[in-house]
Amino acid sequence: MMDLTVFAVTFGIIFLAELPDKTALAALMLGTRYKAAYVFAGVAAAMAVQVGLALAAGSLLALLPHRWVEGVSGALFLAGAVMLLLHKDEEEGHEAKAPSSTGFWKVAGASFLVVAVAEFGDLTQIMTANLAAKYADPLSVGLGAWLALCAVGGLAILGGQKLLKHVPMKVIIRVAAAAMLVLAGVSIVGAVTG
Repeated sequence: MMDLTVFAVTFGIIFLAELPDKTALAALMLGTRYKAAYVFAGVAAAMAVQVGLALAAGSLLALLPHRWVEGVSGALFLAGAVMLLLHKDEEEGHEAKAPSSTGFWKVAGASFLVVAVAEFGDLTQIMTANLAAKYADPLSVGLGAWLALCAVGGLAILGGQKLLKHVPMKVIIRVAAAAMLVLAGVSIVGAVTG
């Protein structure tokens, strides 16, 4: 059974952490060149694969003793917050090679490859694994993370530039970092107090 609290926490953290990410930029660029539905299909499939890998890693991490899981979770959340606060806008070089045609399979395939490569080992994948280990609820964490990643991808494809006109990226980054700092503190206290 799905835990709505775990789902909501996961969705919120992953959504905020993914907004300033290179994957959103890649989805935005692909969405300006090709049919949005085709791009989204590739992005959503890539995100499903990445979330699956993160859940597997989180399940392995959850095998550690509870104090270790809390300590590792706290450290990873703290590292995630620091990474967000130190984030600089830079070109990542993850642009897609233009598909040879604009058919569904070519565009969705190119989108899948670009996003799968860009997201591998990414902060949000690490955070998903971390949340999976912390909550031991792969359904709630997996669905929350995947829907958050798809939501960011969809927003980027359909109009990421409009969002940035209304909400400065610095605000988004600071809110995500603050949420991760709170979770780091809770995890570290849990590790110390057992």
